[in-house]
Amino acid sequence: MTHISILDEEIKGLDYIKARLEERDTTVSIIKSFEDLKNLQTSTLVVSEKKVSSDNEIINIARSLKIKKVILIDNQSKEFSIKKELGDALIKIKYLANDIYGMEVFLSFCVENQKFLTGSKESLSLKNLAKKVAGTDVTVFINGPTGTGKEVVANYIHDNSSRAEKPFVAVNCAAIPENMLEAILFGHEKGSFTGASNANKGIFRAADSGTLLLDEISEMPLSLQAKLLRVLQERKVTPVGGTRDIEINVRIVATTNRDMVEEVKNNKFRQDLYYRLNVFPIRTVDLSKREEDIIPITVAMIKKHCENKKEFPYLDQSAQETLKKHCWSGNVRELENVILRALVLSNNQDINDDHILVDDNTNSENNNYQKLEDKIVAMGN
Repeated sequence: MTHISILDEEIKGLDYIKARLEERDTTVSIIKSFEDLKNLQTSTLVVSEKKVSSDNEIINIARSLKIKKVILIDNQSKEFSIKKELGDALIKIKYLANDIYGMEVFLSFCVENQKFLTGSKESLSLKNLAKKVAGTDVTVFINGPTGTGKEVVANYIHDNSSRAEKPFVAVNCAAIPENMLEAILFGHEKGSFTGASNANKGIFRAADSGTLLLDEISEMPLSLQAKLLRVLQERKVTPVGGTRDIEINVRIVATTNRDMVEEVKNNKFRQDLYYRLNVFPIRTVDLSKREEDIIPITVAMIKKHCENKKEFPYLDQSAQETLKKHCWSGNVRELENVILRALVLSNNQDINDDHILVDDNTNSENNNYQKLEDKIVAMGN
């Protein structure tokens, strides 16, 4: 777990910053002086830029205490800027007071590579629930619309479980041809079918001692559901063409975007398998129902796509408001399309409302809506 120490001087809203960092699974210490660092295992040090007389001073302190990263912050500035020095070991961040985007950029540099981002109460509650079930070994069934982060939740459960150092293997049940799914899941012996020139141990055995994600399991054929049920009950697999059962030790997480009760009623999914999977159900919700997550996710996307760029774009207030007001029928995938489009149109410079072009085609009842292609053409004129 990342340990962040913050010098308690000249930083506005320190309690809020501490709470937001702790939401991202970090340990935060508020220190009164640099002397306090000697008793802490600090990986990232946050200091007000106003309290540092020179870069060399803070760099020497960090090196002496083996601190990997120093962030100099001014969160009462009149401008937004980011400067990265010494191979990102020294980062200087300025942003406007009460600017959500600036705050989220700062948080993203404090805690790198966060996948499960929370800004809303709904997502924080979901994260806490996922962490709680991660401490057990029970089967988890995640249900939610496409693009709402079901695989992110599955990864988080694995990363916070006792199996974290073991494999995490994901298989999309909808993406594999029906006649190949059994062999891919359970493995096959050499010569068991045409083209099987070598034996393959299969996904279940590849995930042994770890976690197996069965993504979009509602797309699995009924004929294979019975075999999956047996594997889950017996904890053994029989490779295609084989006669010997092989024991497995796998934690199962399954996902779907369907109403599984209706699928069972319509005989599209086995009831006994449904109850075997539905030990601990978790639901993800549409992005439009968790507005506070939009800016944190946007920051993560911009950071990912501008990782090797010299400048870090600023998302101005008008653009932030446009993103928060859109209905996002395509959820996070649609949001990423919009952000990538904005980065292109803004030449990776600051993004304003004119650069935020959404596709109204799928969610507008207005027959006179402007097509996305037309909007983009207009931007080029």
